[in-house]
Amino acid sequence: MGVGLFLSIIPFFPGVTIIWLAALIYGIVTGFDTLGILMFVLITIGFLAGISADNILMGAGARRGGASWLTIAVGLVAGIIGTVIFPPFGGLIAAPLAIFLLEVLRNRQWRSGWRATRGLALGWGLSFLVRFAIGLVMIVIWLAWGLFRT
Repeated sequence: MGVGLFLSIIPFFPGVTIIWLAALIYGIVTGFDTLGILMFVLITIGFLAGISADNILMGAGARRGGASWLTIAVGLVAGIIGTVIFPPFGGLIAAPLAIFLLEVLRNRQWRSGWRATRGLALGWGLSFLVRFAIGLVMIVIWLAWGLFRT
């Protein structure tokens, strides 16, 4: 869980997924009593919120910076492909580059590409803070689960 939390610093890295999987394995190994089911449901809600935060906040940042919905979608796909081809940092390069280039092509101004890319970066920063906080809450819930297990 600590590794997942620490690596959540990297955009597109599934830190909250690792925390969730660790909680699932813990539940399978120790058994799911009533408290365990409740705690795992809470951890799962945190997991779903954490994986949604990236896309929502980064897209909102790029949109606030003037990017079109098509540009945001292409940037998301470029980030995923970049991460798969050149893990873990390929997405860090591919997504902003795609946003910048598409906005420059769309508006014929490098400034509009820069505004959209800056918005994406600000969204990344905010999504990191949200994912990190959610990861901490997930770990605290897991600790409570372990402490109060029957």
